[in-house]
Amino acid sequence: MLPTSVHRLAVVACHGGSASNPAHADGPRRACLAGLEVIARHQGALEAVIAATRTLEDDDRFNAGTGSNLRLDGTTIQMDASCMTSLGAFGAVAAIERVQNPVVVAQGVLETPHVLLVGDGATAFARRRGVPDYDPTTAAARARFGQLLAVGGPLGEWSRTALQRAWNFDRPLRDVLGSDTVGSVAWDGHTFASALSSGGTTAVLRGRVGDVPLPGCGLYAGPSGAVATTGDGEDIARSLLAYRTYLALEDGRRPDQAVAWALGELADSVDVGIIVVNHTGYAGGSRHGMAWHGQEAQAPA
Repeated sequence: MLPTSVHRLAVVACHGGSASNPAHADGPRRACLAGLEVIARHQGALEAVIAATRTLEDDDRFNAGTGSNLRLDGTTIQMDASCMTSLGAFGAVAAIERVQNPVVVAQGVLETPHVLLVGDGATAFARRRGVPDYDPTTAAARARFGQLLAVGGPLGEWSRTALQRAWNFDRPLRDVLGSDTVGSVAWDGHTFASALSSGGTTAVLRGRVGDVPLPGCGLYAGPSGAVATTGDGEDIARSLLAYRTYLALEDGRRPDQAVAWALGELADSVDVGIIVVNHTGYAGGSRHGMAWHGQEAQAPA
């Protein structure tokens, strides 16, 4: 946590997704530095979270961009991303395919009258904006898919918590399932912003959309702070977790208190992680471990 007298500091916090390996915190650390460098160039909180999240999308250890999970057909990758500012701007894409950085396309939606573009329309929008064709499939994604097929029946029937208790394969469950949505939050001394990007999960139907591109579900930003969640998308979406956590900030809770509240809000079987920033500090946490980092720097005059 930051000290309470940080109003003139810029802050960026990033996570590599719920159940991401905490030993990989160097990834979120690099993402934070990328965001702070943007703020130092007077580009603001929105540009900071886009730069930070883009850094995580390019790190194939995390489930976003290059590193996304294959779907059940073993060939399809569909990604979601979103961004929001405390000024009320929101843009998102869902089930987008064949782009390297979905969060950049989500930022582009801010320049349209819309808040969400999906599927082929989102991909066509990306091409219109000059985003080149890109196949995010990696050898690691293929390996995870193969291991998931070997798991068989328990996949899709057990919660992550139940699987963790019963897991009897040599390869750690964390390595097989991979991590969830990556995210970033920022404060530039004037404005809050939040961004998310997800490569989804394998055991879902084509076209499935989780919490990421739904405002108030996976992320939220307002005058009192910014929130970015990660974990079981359907549960997060049904509970409007990001918005309700933001309301906890509005009610005067510190970021660490808001995080503790959010982690205790969903059923014990639900996988969830979260990062929060407000005018005075930042905090993060998860139920199953998470690579995350927060960092501050002097805000530009």
